[in-house]
Amino acid sequence: MGKDAAISCKKKRKEAGRNTQPSYGILDSQSVKTAGKAEEVGYDGNKKIKGRKRHISSDTQSNLLNVKVHAANIHDTTFGGEIAGQTLMKFPKIDGFSADEGNRKTTENYVKNILKKKFDISKKEKPWKILPKRWNVERTFAWLGNSRRLPKDYEISTHSQENMVMLSFSALALRSLKFSRTLLLNLVSSDIPLKVSYDYKNMYSQAICSIINS
Repeated sequence: MGKDAAISCKKKRKEAGRNTQPSYGILDSQSVKTAGKAEEVGYDGNKKIKGRKRHISSDTQSNLLNVKVHAANIHDTTFGGEIAGQTLMKFPKIDGFSADEGNRKTTENYVKNILKKKFDISKKEKPWKILPKRWNVERTFAWLGNSRRLPKDYEISTHSQENMVMLSFSALALRSLKFSRTLLLNLVSSDIPLKVSYDYKNMYSQAICSIINS
């Protein structure tokens, strides 16, 4: 599923007249409540939420590059380095990353010293104003929030939740492409059934192949 999301990201960047390989990544996380039985559940003391955390990276156009789901009690700076490393494996031309102040020290040191990439910390400013580049990852979360399956974490496993996030963004990204709107009319993320059938997965794969070959 991650490969399909990467393909849709590259297609969207190409249509926008950008290089298919992003050169800059933005990290952020979102804590959501779990619904029912689920693995790796924790309590986020900052957001006062018991559930899991979606850790994502996006480019400067708000395209989803990578997502990892883990317990909400794991701090951003503890896991930020891992999501940055995985993103770099998918998109090796990335020159640097940006994140909020919650990613200081551990993540910052990992990106600079291990990955050998630049790392920018977005600091809060008073009076409030939109931070350059930083707002793009927030827009990614806003887009994902339109999916009916994502306001809460309904999945038992973290892997299933990661796939659901990727599937939702892939449908969103592919529907935004001019030549794929008609083809992907039935791939609206809000219409994903509670149990994704093999027929649905096959239809999704066929749509991806049709776009790649177009």
